[in-house]
Amino acid sequence: MSLWSRLRPGARERAPQVPSAAGERVLAWARTIDGEVVAGTRDALHLPGDRRLPWERVETADWDEESGTLHVVEVGDPATRGEHRYVLEDVGLLLSLVRERVTASIVLQRHVAVRGRRGFFVIARRAPAGEREVTWALRHDAGVDPADPEVRRAAADALERARGDIGAD
Repeated sequence: MSLWSRLRPGARERAPQVPSAAGERVLAWARTIDGEVVAGTRDALHLPGDRRLPWERVETADWDEESGTLHVVEVGDPATRGEHRYVLEDVGLLLSLVRERVTASIVLQRHVAVRGRRGFFVIARRAPAGEREVTWALRHDAGVDPADPEVRRAAADALERARGDIGAD
């Protein structure tokens, strides 16, 4: 068995089929302990249940080595955003692909302090492949109220400056 085969789970196994856009192909994958597939393509993370999550919609993806759990959090309001946890048999190259693709989708990430060190992050994301529209998000630190007028003014100013910095309208 080659070194490559030992490093990559399912090395002799064919890449699984996932519902994907035209031209997408699986670059890395892992099986859950239930036999389901978590796979990554150039454009998206494919989760069990035929869920396709574009990389720019992944806020965080954390790996707990002790439990073998991949925890994926979607971009969005903390009260309503999707969170997914999968216990994987062997993460193989999937974790490296997830880190690389999520990082590639970040155009700008800047912290703006409002009170002391607390404030919010201004985040600009774009699909890592192709020329697509930039999407903007704010992620508030714990204890910072997004409805506070001072925070709202600071956010509006920060978004305007950030758009100017990257040449977005």
